[in-house]
Amino acid sequence: MITLALSKGRIFEETLPLLKAAGIEVLEDPETSRKLILPTNRPDVRVVLVRATDVPTYVQYGGADLGVAGRDVLIEHGGAGLYQPLDLRIASCRMSVATRDDFDYAAAVKQGSRIRVATKYTEIARQHFADKGVHVDLIKLYGSMELAPLTGLADAIVDLVSTGSTLKANRLVEVERIMEISSRLVVNQAALKLKREALRQLIDAFASATPAV
Repeated sequence: MITLALSKGRIFEETLPLLKAAGIEVLEDPETSRKLILPTNRPDVRVVLVRATDVPTYVQYGGADLGVAGRDVLIEHGGAGLYQPLDLRIASCRMSVATRDDFDYAAAVKQGSRIRVATKYTEIARQHFADKGVHVDLIKLYGSMELAPLTGLADAIVDLVSTGSTLKANRLVEVERIMEISSRLVVNQAALKLKREALRQLIDAFASATPAV
């Protein structure tokens, strides 16, 4: 049995065509089914639904043989013990810094200065500001980041941006782009040895169906 870990939403939807290219179809809709383990048209392949942030953990510790996770999630997780053979180029967005539209970001990030930043991506934010020589006080949030600058909780936020419409609606502006984000295939290294042929076929099918740069 091969177990694939996916999260609901955009990653799930954009992985379906890649699965189809491998001859795999998920037999139930995660939005209507109450099941957390979904069958496929192949008796030897199943899909487990987990939170996006949990995908690397399930794969690392063998709860799943492989999974699809965003680059942001993998950086925060650390990626220990995971083989990452493919950038699938799906669920694309960017990691950016945003502030209130009246905030002087350029002055706030002069080398040696200090800034308060709200984010759930603490590793990415810490590294970004360290590279700039800026001291950062990180405030970890799990909900709507946009509130932090509006209430004075933080000077800036580090968050995923897709269209930028949510920022604009809350009078925030994208002041710096940190990195491009897309989703990657991650594989349990032990499973790759024990189920080598079956997993290699899947990886090759995903690679063939992944759009070129």
